[in-house]
Amino acid sequence: MPVHTYTNWNSRPSDREEQVEPYRKYYFICEGANTETFYFEKLIDLRKDLGIHPLIDIRLWEKTEGDRNISFAKNLVRFAYEQKSLESNGFDVERDKMIIVFDGDIFEEKVQGYDELIASIEENDIAAVSNPGFELFLLLHVDGSYEKYIQGHEADFLTMVDGKYAYAYNALLEATGMNAKKNPQIGTLAENVLVAIEQERLINQDIHQLKGRVSSNIGLIIDGIINEEPEISFLLCG
Repeated sequence: MPVHTYTNWNSRPSDREEQVEPYRKYYFICEGANTETFYFEKLIDLRKDLGIHPLIDIRLWEKTEGDRNISFAKNLVRFAYEQKSLESNGFDVERDKMIIVFDGDIFEEKVQGYDELIASIEENDIAAVSNPGFELFLLLHVDGSYEKYIQGHEADFLTMVDGKYAYAYNALLEATGMNAKKNPQIGTLAENVLVAIEQERLINQDIHQLKGRVSSNIGLIIDGIINEEPEISFLLCG
């Protein structure tokens, strides 16, 4: 099985509670195998606390075994579409949405075809991109981090040191004391997702204008899920 689905949908139903299928499922599938998994599993556990509508579900497709190391964005998109087509994964092409989460850093200097990739994803699904990487989005969960680490430091985020964009990782380490790549507790930042949503509005959220700009639209996407209301017709007939 190429993916493992993480969900808490109806995880603690009472014996009397009627089992209802969600109106829409959002499936996150991510470039990173560790950090993003720590985060989105915690976010999923917080679904009810965040006030997400009871008929809206969020799930994580975790890559497994030989597919775990698929990371190049174009390969990730191809893999994600393969998962959508597998009946065993339960993806409803009429209602469900796939959110493909990847870093924008490789498109800064080395890789072409970013605009075409985004256009292909947005035909049916959602592209969630942070530039230079996911650590930037995590940093936004720390109250006051925009003023302390981002404002006036935009060039630092997009400057390579020893072949890496290290500023976001180092700022996050300083702000949280956690190694985002190895410490599962980094996922607890999801408890501050509303802070991240607000602070993300202070940076570029337009992923179509991402190159050369500190950017993220992940909070924007999560905010949309939190505020989504299923169609009245489904509630009456579903």
